[in-house]
Amino acid sequence: MFVLRRPSRERIQDFLQASDQLPLSYTPIGLVERGAPGFVVDHHSVVIGHGRAAFDRARAALLVWRHFELGWLDLWPQRAPIVEGTVVASCIRHLGFWSMNACRVVHVRDIENEFAFAYGTLTNHAECGEELFNVSLDPGSGAVTYLIRAVSQPRAPLARLGYPYTRLLQARFRCDSSAAMMRAQDVGVPV
Repeated sequence: MFVLRRPSRERIQDFLQASDQLPLSYTPIGLVERGAPGFVVDHHSVVIGHGRAAFDRARAALLVWRHFELGWLDLWPQRAPIVEGTVVASCIRHLGFWSMNACRVVHVRDIENEFAFAYGTLTNHAECGEELFNVSLDPGSGAVTYLIRAVSQPRAPLARLGYPYTRLLQARFRCDSSAAMMRAQDVGVPV
């Protein structure tokens, strides 16, 4: 949904409520692991720290959506629980207007040296696809890596029309999200 002004809390709540029962805009779940014809695959990873304490901070940061604290994007509800079925809305400011897009958490993995979750786009999202957010600890080197893997294609007419800009915005998100995870290491996230 595209709007000219920053959406109010009430408008976002209405959008979230309307999104709650919408289906995913693709099938099957797990697209981010397999890819699919016609979808673009983006993969971005960066080492954000070293050691168990850094991994614990990175895991805690993902659990409270710190990777979405970018200044030009708002996530609703803030601090949404990362459990399968949770619906979130991203409100993005770009080119003088705002867009609201809804996703549902479709997969969560929480094991000793890895925490990851994926969400998928709902039918009211401008894009179609899945995105995975992953932090992992390499037991050998101690490196803590933040990974984003996205599989997408434009769905809404404006997203198709502005596809080169959409691709720039996606790249900006990956870069800014990585920087947000690095800031979470510097500031520290309670674990």
